[in-house]
Amino acid sequence: MDVSHDTLVVIAKTVGLFLLIAMFLAAVVYAFWPSKKAKFDRAARSVLDDEDGPCR
Repeated sequence: MDVSHDTLVVIAKTVGLFLLIAMFLAAVVYAFWPSKKAKFDRAARSVLDDEDGPCR
């Protein structure tokens, strides 16, 4: 089987594209998963509840 360089480039680009799409979708699902809402809300409040205040 003779595989040319152009064929390998197309395969690599296609696999890379689908891998990036899958990683993006996994990140979106993780961010919007209902059970993660409390964790993200707590993390958002923790930044605002800093007792030390800004560094001066």
